[in-house]
Amino acid sequence: MSIITLTTDFGEKDHFAGAVKGAIYTELESIRIVDISHSISPFHLTEAAYIIQNAYRSFPEGTIHIIGIDSELNPENKHIAVYLDGHYFVCANNGIISMLASEIKPDKIVEINIHDRVSSNFPVLDVFVKVACHLARGGTLEVIGKTISKIKELTGIRPVVNSEANQVIGNVIYIDNYGNVISNITKSLFEEIGKGRNFKITARTANFTKVHTHYSDAINFELPSEKREEDGKKLALWNSSGYLEIAIYKSNPSTVGSASTLFGLAYRDTITVNFE
Repeated sequence: MSIITLTTDFGEKDHFAGAVKGAIYTELESIRIVDISHSISPFHLTEAAYIIQNAYRSFPEGTIHIIGIDSELNPENKHIAVYLDGHYFVCANNGIISMLASEIKPDKIVEINIHDRVSSNFPVLDVFVKVACHLARGGTLEVIGKTISKIKELTGIRPVVNSEANQVIGNVIYIDNYGNVISNITKSLFEEIGKGRNFKITARTANFTKVHTHYSDAINFELPSEKREEDGKKLALWNSSGYLEIAIYKSNPSTVGSASTLFGLAYRDTITVNFE
């Protein structure tokens, strides 16, 4: 049984997410539909790309992922279907796939050309659903579009390394539900440039000279519990996706605060690593 996932900025209040599911079931009653998220910030491509990048690998190969972010069809925002890493992605050619494809080259990309056969002012509901259901039935990409070789690139999403290779300048690309701040600096890039050297990470007022692998690494469990500094302790760590994250242990934006609120960090703010 095929799986279709949905990632949109529709939210939960309006009818859009439910209507998309209804349209899919009208086409294929036996399909499985999984919501990845409908709470993407409106038109926030980088946020959506980060979430999809970290979710799609948990699904079996052959899964079809509908991405409903900034999907209105216009001459500069065509619709595409992509076969990448054993998965299908149906979305607008707005740059979102470039983040998913930063390390893995797509096997095939087509520009969807069935719009003249589908009357629509809601492309995710009408066009994307038709394409996804076609693929779920075992259909090929060539039937619904013409092959293209290039996709639009999202600019400014990759960290910059200086000419002396002793500094990496990254940016905040995502803030999670706990207020933890995720940068675009990957562990692989950090190790490639750092080569085991000492370092200092700077994120506005916060500085770090260690990167942990677990949130609880910041706590000294050898001390009695009443003497530990726990809630509100800052740390840098490699998150489960391999990105450098600035966090507060057991953060709560409404009580002890979060990395975002306490350090004043927002989307696209700079995070710098200086190596000795």
